[in-house]
Amino acid sequence: MKLANRFALFLAASACAAVMAGCNRHSSAEHFYLVAANTKLTYWQSAAAGLDKISKDWDIHADMRGPGTFDPQDEVEEFRSVVALKPAGILVSVADAKLMQPEIDAAINAGIPVITVDSDAPNSKRLYFIGTNNRQAGRLGGKALVDKLGGKGNVVFFTNPGQPNLDERLDGYKDILAGSPGIHIKEVVDIKGQSTAAFDYAEHALPLTGKDRVDAFVCLEASSGKEVGEVLKRGNTKDRVVVAMDVDKDTLSLVKDGTIAATIAQKPFTMAYVGVKMLDDLHHYPLASLTKDYEVDPFAPIPAFIDTGSALVNASNVDQFIQAQQGAPAQ
Repeated sequence: MKLANRFALFLAASACAAVMAGCNRHSSAEHFYLVAANTKLTYWQSAAAGLDKISKDWDIHADMRGPGTFDPQDEVEEFRSVVALKPAGILVSVADAKLMQPEIDAAINAGIPVITVDSDAPNSKRLYFIGTNNRQAGRLGGKALVDKLGGKGNVVFFTNPGQPNLDERLDGYKDILAGSPGIHIKEVVDIKGQSTAAFDYAEHALPLTGKDRVDAFVCLEASSGKEVGEVLKRGNTKDRVVVAMDVDKDTLSLVKDGTIAATIAQKPFTMAYVGVKMLDDLHHYPLASLTKDYEVDPFAPIPAFIDTGSALVNASNVDQFIQAQQGAPAQ
């Protein structure tokens, strides 16, 4: 065989080997985790489906850990237990930034890549954030609220103060309401992680009249929208505005029948799926340093923020979201 032919065959074999190595870089020994609070919510079950999909696609392990209720301290404990396992990487949705920041920093210092998803801890050493632009999501809801109220009325917000993503959404609403002096924020209610608190408040508020009347309820987290909607349906009340968050089946049904004026859709499946892809890349192609501040580096090899998108859901497009849910991948 001529030398040139032998060399050509060698190059072809080398190329095939490189392709095969790239395709098979994943290993079932790779373990990634998503840590969150309130994991029983439909929202987080969608994220779990994203983990399951990437696990099957790449033959790796990606699991969700965290309390089934809103318990920031328990979430911290779960995060610590995951760090002790020395995984290939961790995604975390931060319920309380003050509690979680030192834990994230400790994981980074131990050489474990950490990316925040859904709710950020921007002052921590986390590498970057993947999720909704929450302030923009608040502005999106704020515009719908102003439109439905016709520029005047009293509004009550339901939230968990101190949870970064919810605080950012509230700021987004306030940005928009600043241009509508006829709309007043009557109260920002701390539901303390219990959506039933929204039900109780709405039930008490509906009979109020005059300056105490509540014209609109804004739910900054996933579960309180359907609670408020249930109160309105029981009272056959049709003259109040509700703007909710997220797209679980019950919330979409209430948008469909007009009880909820609008809700904001996020992509938890995408956050989880893309998050593990990014962690896997960091696992196979490690950064020179996990502790460097890449946000101020114009030549950074990683982004500062990956926006997975949000959308307003109302009567005009709710059927599209219902159909999309019906075709969602099974876990």
